[in-house]
Amino acid sequence: MPSLSNLVFLPAILAGLIAYCLTPVIIRFASRLGIIDDPAKHKHPKVIHTRPTPRGGGLALFAAILVASLVFLPLDKHLRGILAGAALIAVMGFLDDKYNLNPYLRLLTGFLAAAAPIAAGIGIAFISNPFNGTIDLSHPQIVFNFLGSQHAIWILSDIFALFWITFMMNMLNMGAKGIDGQLTGVVAIAAATIAALSLRFSADITQWPVIILASVTAGAFLGFLPWHIYPQKIMPGYGGATLAGYLLAVLSILSTTKVGTLIVVLGIPLVDTGYTIVRRILAGKSPVWGDRGHLHHRLLDAGWSKPKVAYFYWALTAALGVIALNLNTPSKFYTIVGVAVAVGGLIIWLTYRPKSSA
Repeated sequence: MPSLSNLVFLPAILAGLIAYCLTPVIIRFASRLGIIDDPAKHKHPKVIHTRPTPRGGGLALFAAILVASLVFLPLDKHLRGILAGAALIAVMGFLDDKYNLNPYLRLLTGFLAAAAPIAAGIGIAFISNPFNGTIDLSHPQIVFNFLGSQHAIWILSDIFALFWITFMMNMLNMGAKGIDGQLTGVVAIAAATIAALSLRFSADITQWPVIILASVTAGAFLGFLPWHIYPQKIMPGYGGATLAGYLLAVLSILSTTKVGTLIVVLGIPLVDTGYTIVRRILAGKSPVWGDRGHLHHRLLDAGWSKPKVAYFYWALTAALGVIALNLNTPSKFYTIVGVAVAVGGLIIWLTYRPKSSA
């Protein structure tokens, strides 16, 4: 069995160093690349930064993950599929940073990116039933011969995986990237939780690549954090946020399909985004067009500083990560319900609390 340093520390350190060293290069050339977000020109209720700030953090994050993965992991069909989808996300993210793409075009491209690892054979064969047993997604199947080899499409498994990956990409983009350092810290903690979870099964050789890729993801976002923490020098952009959701979703599939664990760890931004989507729909608005109604916006309006909001998200994500590592399936379900009730109550209180008079 490989040492802990080869599975965890070295991959994370290399990814972190690449992200840390490459990010200032992108900051330096952001103006030439046309990826400066100027709040004076880009007026939108959700925009909370007050000075021109480069986007494009997704480029540094992708480069760090690409290089570190190729160094520490075999380039098998699974890794090729994962990196192909990540590359598409990075390209789409850069184009969005530059041109502000239509959200529906981004959603369609996200589905294409999510399809890449699924086409490489990564899928969800079953999910745990929170009340009893498991739900089998391996049937029905379509079996066919192509180029002399037999292939199978697991219809329910592939459809579930496709929507799960796309769901996570968009939920993190919508609910976890509004504040300086918020997304970066949350993702690093979530990836570290998946690495810790997979380490429990390290006697199984199939879990070694999962541990390494989770460590690479955590390291890349930690390396990006010094440039993103308040006051941010660069934003992760759409590419960085969706890349985070994409990798975490894929890792949750690979780590013995611990989908429920990831939902618990990311409970705060996921529940907040869920409430936001419902609120927009009930108000007759598009669920994908941003506004100033997320939990982090409400905390800012309540007088919290940006660093305090980011630390709040980090602390709760870390606490939920520790809790998730020690829960069985029914307990995860009830924990998610509890988080949903708590976040809902906080949002209601922040919305209707008495405003202090000046």
